[in-house]
Amino acid sequence: MRLLIYEPALRRIETQLAPFQGQLQLLVIGSDGAITCEGQTLDADTAQPDAGWLSADGMMGAAQRSLMVGLLKAEHLKWVHTAAAGLDHPIWAQLVDKGAVLTTSHGQALCIAEYVLAEVLGHFQRLGERRAEQAARRWTRSQFREIAGASWLIVGFGAIGRGVAERAKAFGVRIVGVRRSGAPDPLAEKMGSLVEVKSLLPAADVVVLATPLNQETRGMADAAFFAAMKPRSVLVNVGRGDLVDEPALLAALAAGIPEHAILDVFHDEPLKDDSPFWDHPRVSMTPHASAFGSGEAARNDVIFVENLRRRLAGEPPLYEADPRDLGR
Repeated sequence: MRLLIYEPALRRIETQLAPFQGQLQLLVIGSDGAITCEGQTLDADTAQPDAGWLSADGMMGAAQRSLMVGLLKAEHLKWVHTAAAGLDHPIWAQLVDKGAVLTTSHGQALCIAEYVLAEVLGHFQRLGERRAEQAARRWTRSQFREIAGASWLIVGFGAIGRGVAERAKAFGVRIVGVRRSGAPDPLAEKMGSLVEVKSLLPAADVVVLATPLNQETRGMADAAFFAAMKPRSVLVNVGRGDLVDEPALLAALAAGIPEHAILDVFHDEPLKDDSPFWDHPRVSMTPHASAFGSGEAARNDVIFVENLRRRLAGEPPLYEADPRDLGR
């Protein structure tokens, strides 16, 4: 198997590849985007990989272009493994259309779940106000909201949504989930389908959007969605920016429901300098960074190596991409 891989990712897992010696020919992409194989420099036309590992660090800078072009020009591409959580970019559908099996990693689920808990707790606990009072040397005692007993609606009950549910449940939160099938899950007291979302909103203190972006979910958080939300509720979006109708959200925030929005993703990324979200008093925002946990790369590497073993052994892979989540 000719495997296209980013050099820093290779260095992390090099010792784990020893059992596959003789079965792999490594096409290594450096940080400058150059491709080498056994000491020879190749271009995208001559690399011709059978498989590719798109690690999170490889999907940035010059290496990203070389990885993508090398895979798109491969005439016999069979398998691509990606660290991406969302598959709405058209590149993934193009690779699948070439005949490649696309598998994903869930290494970011843990860190995104921790991010959600941290941001919701920060809002409920009024951490910003506490730090402001500390800076002003004021001995102010402020009441805060407890999340115990609150109802959380998690839209998208895959690896990330379940990770959020598992951690929130430990705080005594009531979990209501939403996924395509509506099938029950032990982490949720109730499970609904996408068509039921608006009927579930009035009871939710926290609404977490962790669903893939596709034709069913694009713009799902619109004016009618916000009108159905509960007073003092909080919206969290760690899915994709286009799940949310941003003008409708701004209007809803101005009207007071939801009380607050925690946003890690946006329609335009990077966020434009004149965006009202930067300094909105009812918004906590981050630059699509909820997955930047210290252990993400190691978890993703483990899944890739296991899927590589399975591929070489002729076994079914872990986490094959759902065709409904591809950017078509």
